[in-house]
Amino acid sequence: EAQHEPGYCAFYDECGRNPSVGESLLPPIVPCYNYSRARALTGEHYRKLKEVCRSCLVNTYACCSIRQLLSLEMSLTLSKAVLIRCPSCAENFAHLHCINTCSPNQSQTVKVTKVMNVTSNNITREAVVSYQAFLSTTFAYGSFQSCKNVRIPATGGFAIGTMCGRYGAKLCNPQHWYNFQGDSSNGLAPLDIDFQLIKEGDTEGLPNGVIPYNGRALKCNETTPSGGEVCSCQDCEESCPRMPPLSLPPGPFRLLGADGFLVISIVLLCLLMFAFIFYLFVAYLVRSQKRKDEEKGKGKSKDQNSNDVTQQVIDPSEVTCADKNSLAAQAFLSSEFCHWGTLMATYPLTVLLLSAVVVAVFSAGLKSIELTTDPVELWSAPNSRARQEKDFHDKHFDPFFRTNQLILTAPDREGHIYDSLLFGLQNFSGLVSKDLIIELLQLQTQIQDLNRTASLKDVCFAPLNPSNPNLTDCAVNSLPQYFQNSLENIDAKVNMTELGVTKEVDWRDHIIYCLNSPLSFQDITDLRMSCMADYGAPVFSFLAVGGYEDDDFTNAEAFILTFSLNNYARDNPKYKVAMQWESEFLKIVQAYQKNPAANFTFAYMAERSLEDEINRTTAEDIPIFMISYAVIFVYISVALGEYSSWKRILVDSKFLVGLGGIMVVGCSVLASMGFYSWIGIPSSLVILQVVPFLVLAVGADNIFIFVLEYQRDVRKHGEKREEQIGRVLGNVAPSMLLCSLSESICFFLGALSTMPAVKTFALYAALAVLMDFLLQMTAFVALLSLDTRRQDNNRCELLCCVTVSTQRSTQRSNKPNEGFLLPLMRKYYAPVLLHRYTRFIVMVVFIFMFCGSLFLMFNVTVGLDQELAMPQGSYMLDYFQYLYKYFEVGVPVYFVTKKGFNFTSVEGMNGVCSSVGCDQFSLTQKIQYATNHPELSYLAIPANSWVDDFIDWLNPGSRCCRLYTFGENAGKFCPASECTPADGVLRPKVEQFNRFLPDFLGNRPDLKCPKGGLGAYDKAVVTDQSGEIIATRFMAYHTPLSNSQEFTAALLKARELAHNITMGMRKIPGTSPDFEVFPYTVTNVFYEQYLTIVPEGLFNISLCLMPTFIVCCLLLGLDLRSGLLNLFTIIMITVDTVGVMTLWGIDYNAVALINLVTAVGISVEFVSHMTRSFALSTKNTHVERAKEATANMGSAVFAGVAMTNLPGILVLAFAKAQLIQIFFFRLNLVITLLGMAHGLVFLPVLLSYFGMYFIAACLCMKPRGLKKNYCILKLDNFSHLDVLFSQVLV
Repeated sequence: EAQHEPGYCAFYDECGRNPSVGESLLPPIVPCYNYSRARALTGEHYRKLKEVCRSCLVNTYACCSIRQLLSLEMSLTLSKAVLIRCPSCAENFAHLHCINTCSPNQSQTVKVTKVMNVTSNNITREAVVSYQAFLSTTFAYGSFQSCKNVRIPATGGFAIGTMCGRYGAKLCNPQHWYNFQGDSSNGLAPLDIDFQLIKEGDTEGLPNGVIPYNGRALKCNETTPSGGEVCSCQDCEESCPRMPPLSLPPGPFRLLGADGFLVISIVLLCLLMFAFIFYLFVAYLVRSQKRKDEEKGKGKSKDQNSNDVTQQVIDPSEVTCADKNSLAAQAFLSSEFCHWGTLMATYPLTVLLLSAVVVAVFSAGLKSIELTTDPVELWSAPNSRARQEKDFHDKHFDPFFRTNQLILTAPDREGHIYDSLLFGLQNFSGLVSKDLIIELLQLQTQIQDLNRTASLKDVCFAPLNPSNPNLTDCAVNSLPQYFQNSLENIDAKVNMTELGVTKEVDWRDHIIYCLNSPLSFQDITDLRMSCMADYGAPVFSFLAVGGYEDDDFTNAEAFILTFSLNNYARDNPKYKVAMQWESEFLKIVQAYQKNPAANFTFAYMAERSLEDEINRTTAEDIPIFMISYAVIFVYISVALGEYSSWKRILVDSKFLVGLGGIMVVGCSVLASMGFYSWIGIPSSLVILQVVPFLVLAVGADNIFIFVLEYQRDVRKHGEKREEQIGRVLGNVAPSMLLCSLSESICFFLGALSTMPAVKTFALYAALAVLMDFLLQMTAFVALLSLDTRRQDNNRCELLCCVTVSTQRSTQRSNKPNEGFLLPLMRKYYAPVLLHRYTRFIVMVVFIFMFCGSLFLMFNVTVGLDQELAMPQGSYMLDYFQYLYKYFEVGVPVYFVTKKGFNFTSVEGMNGVCSSVGCDQFSLTQKIQYATNHPELSYLAIPANSWVDDFIDWLNPGSRCCRLYTFGENAGKFCPASECTPADGVLRPKVEQFNRFLPDFLGNRPDLKCPKGGLGAYDKAVVTDQSGEIIATRFMAYHTPLSNSQEFTAALLKARELAHNITMGMRKIPGTSPDFEVFPYTVTNVFYEQYLTIVPEGLFNISLCLMPTFIVCCLLLGLDLRSGLLNLFTIIMITVDTVGVMTLWGIDYNAVALINLVTAVGISVEFVSHMTRSFALSTKNTHVERAKEATANMGSAVFAGVAMTNLPGILVLAFAKAQLIQIFFFRLNLVITLLGMAHGLVFLPVLLSYFGMYFIAACLCMKPRGLKKNYCILKLDNFSHLDVLFSQVLV
């Protein structure tokens, strides 16, 4: 029996192939059992020993032949390919195997446990097929520590994960690591080695003479004896510099230990309430003093000649320049509109014909209308940073591939526990079962074989054979890929003996292994199947299964099946092919879902699904919008009518006038759309949905004000009907002009927005509102004129040839028709509202609402979750739910470099890479630091690095960079599997860099050279014609992101990191000062807007508010107070709207911003008419003037704006699209109700307290006996303003 003595070998030389090992990745050549003295080495034998085991054996005696050294070198080369990034790790790994194979004291550290007869070259000898190796725990732990953090740049994962079997990187420890190395079933070890890790001083159970090897393991932050540098920080935590403490994200704004915004809102509430109460107190004192002064005067006011003056007398010196301007503006506008209205009413047919011609000319542009449906074009400005970055990325690299995906579950199936021979007890969910894997494979095959109008191989993403792919080259990621999509492999089973126990191993053992070690070319079972997909790349566990915890992959709740297609430009013919394939993909999946025999519950999507579903729901909701418009039309037609008797109902109704008003709105929208189509500004579905609604609200209000004013007016003696229409128009048109001009300018200024959807909406809305006003001043006046002629002739409305014999009574015709609403508001509503106690309560309530909404506004959620764009019941909603629930990683993020960095210099390579010799703060190293704190950086997996793998590929230890040494290809690149290695370099010179980079990028990775760049990097490096690198990218992964707030935060953090990287790389010699690194994710173009949407929204809304103030002041003759009150009320409506948005769960985003801009426009309708009516009132007190304005104009506004909008808005509640329900139904309902509350409740009260004392509508007269001109406040009708204008300036 062999003894364990110093200077003796346990085995020597090679005997042949191990008969107990079947298929293997490397030839399983085993040593001969030979207990003998160690051999003295000389010459070539000794040189080879020094080359292979240069740092751990210095003795000239050894227990290995030169053939053993060659086999050992080949085996170590495969491991070094992934470990060479960390020289001390590679050195420690080689150290152990050199000791086991070549140590002159081999018999003291190993014990042969099994030998077999092996015949080679007709010679039969005993060969060692199993032995025990004894190691001290100190050496084992030290070696493991030096290797456990070594990265694989192509995947961002750990190299140890590929060398620890089922345990992966997370559960790997020294014992598991050595067990894998000594397992002949892994396809790499030629025989079984049972590594025994013995604590120092522990001799219990050790064979006599055995001394566990206790050599010194190098630390990863140490240099190697052969001159290798310390490992980089990315591969070795001990090499990392001391990092400053991380700055946590800023917490919530706080004041005095409480929510800062709440404190500000409470302080503002107190200030406003104090100011209001103080104002009431001062006003009370002023009134008391005035009352005392009047009591002293005792009786009526008298002039200087003791004549009684029954009206308020104003001295001409009290008429200020502003008063004169106000009167002049009102008189001028009233006079001009009066003449204009008379002219339009006199020639109605001519006016209608000319209006139709103008509308037709504008609308002709609709023939070339373009509808923008691409979400990128809608929500991302062409000059925005994200859009420019996307364009740069897509120009230099292929666009991110198109994803077609299924997430499948089987929730009602029970799981089981599998007692594995190799892996022990393992939990298997009900999903991870053989029959479901086969069913998944059948579904996958059915989709792959799809070839009706488009074949998958024509459009698929084929990373390892992009030029001429076959179906098996297409990147399809799924669990069956661990079996190479082979039913035979799934059914494979074999009996296997381990530690004297024989059990059957099957698909479950293979699944356990591959899910934990997806990069393996062969599992460790006797099945000896590869884990690689049939297209040649690994399928990472998070791409195959989902819904697991703590890497318990076999207990997953979901299968993931992904088909990746090339993303072609829309003008590329293959784009239509890809779209067609996706269409057929959806048909197959939907048919499978309806199949009662299907055992899966699943969700699915295609790349085209988002756009398809948005377009589908838009088409389905068109009837809802049509019904909404129909409801509004019926209301307008009925509400405008005069109903004096049943017999005259067809004569006095205003059905055709209402229809004409609707047509005017429609024509204005068509004209606006046609004009912008002429000049090439595209439209969108948002415009088609929102603009008609907005213009209808504005237009209906003006129609009601005009028609109701006409109905309430009595034609004067001798006045023609056309003159009456002109006079009525002169009364109300300035108010209509005030609102329409304010709104139009508001929207034109809103077009300064950088968001394309907001910009185009604002342009279309501005012109539509302006056209609506112009058509109302022309075509609608003409329509009303024709209708009054019909009514005067007692003709029925729809049957114009039929007349009614019943005449309108003279008494009724000379009496204004006030309708139902005006008397109600005059008699009941206005007095109750403007009662002194009610006014106080209203002010308190609305001030509280304003301050509360201000607090809520600061807490509004910013963003738009993509599922809200889907209709209720859409299959995409299920997909998003499954995605957020089951996916374990987020979207890829590329760190893209632009031109201007010298990658060929040593400094340039070190400034990018993260392996040995690289800068501690290089590009990839900084990304690695960020992934250490995913909760702050939103980065989960470090970036891959072509620079690192290129350097490793060139390293002599990897044996990847090889050249043909003879023949016709001499000097050219040779794959690792074909020829002998040439000398490599640690850092290539410029010539070597440029010469070998194309070879690296075109080298397909395999077992012998896993560092090949084809597939992983061939599209990650872009060079110009001179060979200079003009763009590269480094791919990392975000953490799972489930809402727009997380996507936005991830974008912000990625940009901060990229900026930091840019600043660092600019310091490297040879770098251009404009060099830049930026992060690119496919979602950035959608979520970038939320970084700036708050200041953008404030800017847009502020611009919209400006014209409401300026136009109001100008058209009221520089009436600053009325303009400010008008502006303040609109601001309150806007703030309260955002506050209610917070309460009702309506997020703030671009769609909401469009509606808020619309809210400003509609608020003008609620507010400006009332403000002007109050300003022109001639009542003596503020309260009386507010009552008159509330009754006269409030009734028209209520009927024209509120009651026009509400029925149409309520219909939208039945829309299927969530966007319409939330941002058009909810938000427009809020806008209308708040506008009505502020315009009809708050504003009259506000005016009664703070409105102008008097407008300068004074009739200057010279009563008999007066020596001085006096102005008596008297204004019976606005049509007298032209007379007043001529007299007040005297």
